[in-house]
Amino acid sequence: MAVAKQDNPVTQTSINHSVQHTSRMTNSTHFGFTTVSETEKARKVAEVFHSVAARYNLMNDLMSMGLHRLWKRFAIDVSGAKPGDKVLDIAGGTADLTRLFLEKTGSTGEVWLTDINNSMLSIGRDRMLNDGKSVPVAQCDAEKLPFPDNYFDRVCVAFGLRNMTHKDAALREMWRVLSPGGSLIVLEFSKVWKPLQPLYDTYSFKALPFMGKIVARDDTSYRYLAESIRMHPSQEELKQLMQQAGFERVEYFNLTAGVVALHRGYKF
Repeated sequence: MAVAKQDNPVTQTSINHSVQHTSRMTNSTHFGFTTVSETEKARKVAEVFHSVAARYNLMNDLMSMGLHRLWKRFAIDVSGAKPGDKVLDIAGGTADLTRLFLEKTGSTGEVWLTDINNSMLSIGRDRMLNDGKSVPVAQCDAEKLPFPDNYFDRVCVAFGLRNMTHKDAALREMWRVLSPGGSLIVLEFSKVWKPLQPLYDTYSFKALPFMGKIVARDDTSYRYLAESIRMHPSQEELKQLMQQAGFERVEYFNLTAGVVALHRGYKF
């Protein structure tokens, strides 16, 4: 997908950064509860989101009973975004966060909508255009972001980090593109309050695939969703990963009894 603003100063750096990147050797990793090669995981994750893209927003409303909208609004508020800020929305998909960030940054700001998956990104881009809003759009991998160092005031990744093969590499890239004083917001499914675990497991492994089969005609992708949540680092583990990537003053907020956690860290 072409970048929307051809005259943006990040364009040449995008090319240079991509040329400098060297491919990783293929190793094994997890796809839900299954062990696969890193190359196979990338393909399988892409297939999941190609499959669910058309019904993604509807399924989000059904699965969370609308709570995802409150979680995302909270993320925007915690980010500290203000008029004139440059913001990077990673794994932005259908543009929910991009739209909310625009309310904060105003006409003097710059909000980039990015995603590795073309099907998801196309829906987000079209939603923005249908709203009469033009934002720069780029299809890219969070593990090798095509942006210059110290460019953005805020970086956000919502419900995308757990699908990344090398979370440590992605977090280091987010740190790199942040300007000093900037903040990273990570909104992601996390470890639920222990007394609720049995009920949550029943919902995740029974109800979610059933809803996926009826609404999205795809129960397999929603079974992967439940498994990927269990394989994602806990609140404390993700905090440590962010600190290892260079972020400081890292803290997290448990939402809905830990079903979702919002992590915030700064670059100084």
